[in-house]
Amino acid sequence: MTIHILATGTSRGIGAAITAAFAHDDVRIIGHSTWGSGDLLAADLSDPDSTRTLWQDAVNALDGRVDILVNNAGIFQPAPIDQSDDEWLTAWEWTMRINLTAAAELSRLAVRHFRARGGGRIINVASRAAYRGDSPDHWHYAASKAGMVAMTKTIARGYARDNVVAFAVCPGFTKTGMAEEYLASRGGDALLADIPLGRIAEPAEVAAAVRFLALEAPTSMTGAVIDINGASYVR
Repeated sequence: MTIHILATGTSRGIGAAITAAFAHDDVRIIGHSTWGSGDLLAADLSDPDSTRTLWQDAVNALDGRVDILVNNAGIFQPAPIDQSDDEWLTAWEWTMRINLTAAAELSRLAVRHFRARGGGRIINVASRAAYRGDSPDHWHYAASKAGMVAMTKTIARGYARDNVVAFAVCPGFTKTGMAEEYLASRGGDALLADIPLGRIAEPAEVAAAVRFLALEAPTSMTGAVIDINGASYVR
């Protein structure tokens, strides 16, 4: 049976690599971006109503059945503590809304759908920052990704009996425009020196882990978190 997947944030970077990773599989994958283009569904995840619409659009496009949800959409914007109170809080809430709350809303809808259909999988793209934190300008980003990991483990523990499984991947720096700009702003070589592998990850490497969790990982792995960070943080 063809597997049906909804993946968020697939217009570029890791998301685009995730879509490409399934190219040779018996899979129908529906991607998403803020504004939509081509085959991508449109949803502005900063809008609280967007997730319900996105989920229903995906269910409709996939003939009433979604088997796997990949929460990949996210933002990485600085929020220095010397901003005004209102600016800092706005940045915090915007990041939480897109990185965590939207993923939680989609996960809730997915769990309800999966329980009614005999099971399904959720894969959350979190970050190394969930465990080791991030820069002083990115408290909110680290907190949002830690929340994704905690949510993943909670879903795994809560719904395994319903054949609903959940996994997370935690990339470190990955070769996307967002990460490369950050590396350059923080000195580049100094940050690379903190990665024993000597390089940052390729989007295709993260996508390979997502594909494995979606199609090959045994259900007994539910709750697992896979690190992809060149040994820059080991647990």
